[in-house]
This record gives sequence, C-alpha cells and structure tokens, in this order.
Amino acid sequence: MRTLHSGVSRGTETLVFQGRVPESQWATMRAPFQDGEFPAPVKYGYLSVGVVEAGVPELIGKTVFCLYPHQTRYVVPANAVTVIPDGVPAARAVLAGTVETAVNAVWDAAPQIGDRITVVGAGMVGSSVAAVLAGLPATDVELLDVDPGRASTADQLGVAFAHPDDARGDRDIVIHASATEAGLHRSLELLRAEGTVVELSWFGDRRITVGLGENFHSKRLTIRSSQVGGISPTRHRDYAQRLQVALDLLRDPRFDALTTGHSDFEDLPTVLPALADGTLKALCHVIDHPAGHPADHPI
Repeated sequence: MRTLHSGVSRGTETLVFQGRVPESQWATMRAPFQDGEFPAPVKYGYLSVGVVEAGVPELIGKTVFCLYPHQTRYVVPANAVTVIPDGVPAARAVLAGTVETAVNAVWDAAPQIGDRITVVGAGMVGSSVAAVLAGLPATDVELLDVDPGRASTADQLGVAFAHPDDARGDRDIVIHASATEAGLHRSLELLRAEGTVVELSWFGDRRITVGLGENFHSKRLTIRSSQVGGISPTRHRDYAQRLQVALDLLRDPRFDALTTGHSDFEDLPTVLPALADGTLKALCHVIDHPAGHPADHPI
C-alpha cells in the first residue's frame, strides 16, 4: 500500500496521544494494526486511504480504505482493505471509519420515519450522525453545539442547528456525542416520555455524573450505549457490510463539510499536539502523504 491520505480521528486519537486510555480498556482500544502498547509509545490510527502497488493482482492499482495508522507505506493482508467505490474521492474516503461509527449509532437508535431526533455535539462523529439521519424521510433532525461556528456545518449537511440552551424539546431520540457531562444532562432534558438517549461519547479515563433524579424515572427514560466495536444482532450484518454502507454513503458531497483542514505527513509532530490542546480547530483533519514512484520508497 502507498498511502494517499489518512485522517485524524480527533476525539479518540487525541485521548491516545495524551495517554488517557484507561488501563481497563487497553485491550479493547487497540487499533487493528497498532504497534506498541498503551499508554505509550504507540503507533495509532485507523483512517487510511491508499493505492495498492503489489500483491493480489485484482487489487493492484485500486484505491482502497484500511484501518491502518499514519504511515506512508505498509503491507497488510488483502482482506484488510476495502475498495473505494466510484464517485468517492480519496480524501473524502478517510471519513469511512467515522461514518461507519455513525451508521452503527443510527442502527442502535433505530429511528422511525417522522421521528424528532437531536444530535448533541457537532464534532466529527456527531456531525456524521446528523448527516446520516438527514437522509431519513420526514425526520426532524437538529444538531446542537456550544460553538456557533458549527451552524455552517449543519447547514451544509442539511439539518437544523441550535445552541443547547435553545434546543427543541419533546424529542423521540437524542444521540449524545459531545463527550461532556453537561451534554449528557441536556440530552436527558430534551427527551419526551419513554424517549432514549444513545450515548456515543468516549470519555476515556474521566468519570462523569449522570442526573438520574428529576424526570428520569417519572418519564421512563432510557440511556443506551453505542460503540463501533459491536453490531446489534438485530441488524444481521457483519463488519464488512457495515463498512460498505458507510463507503456508499460517502458518494454524497455533503460529507466534505467534515474535512476541515489538510496538513502534510511531515507536520504530524506539530499537528497532533495542536489538535489535542484545541489550538487547531478541526472536525476531520486530513494528512496528505508524499507522492512518488514505488521505487522511491521501497516496501
């Protein structure tokens, strides 16, 4: 494989970069081709798009997606790559892993046509969820974030936007992706009776408080988790099929709203600290890898 682009999954990768993966989750949080052990040093990442230069004849020359860390060239088994469909640009295809997470969350939420759904947190994952939900007919989707600048993202995705204080209530489903205690509390407040919060945030080693008083019992609310490492058995789909759904969705140019910046591979030592401390604002930050003839970079 010769890498064209890789994507920084900002939430998870900055937690890894900061050494904030709890010891109890070290095995669970391993990336498929991770080198090293938590907490550090590790080679971590899972959003890689490149061209097959050697190996199975029918794959040579194909642009493919692979769950591999940020690396300019690598060798993996042929069954570890998925061919990018026609109509999906390589730089957009780095979103495949995140859109796959969004597809899984929507499967777990099991929305119905005409539902009133709120997504709390307009980061990379939350915005991907909103984009997927926007295609459901007659559905009222509202994306919430404390950053008013995310309004333009919501507009590009074709969904409504609001500050959490101004959000519409009486929602059938709320999908929480802000990774904040305040966001989860607000998610519960927005539900109708018998409504469900789907918790998609990854809090790492942080402990948070959940308000189970007030209306939680009287309104018979539900909090359920969603995590990309497992597929609900009611879906009768495997991981390869789920990834294919995500890649097919990425034919839609609306998803370009989620790639908010590019940096060269050589700049990663400065890019990751800037993403981790918030000085570099981003949804998905794309890393562009050096081009060159195969002979220039032996495998």
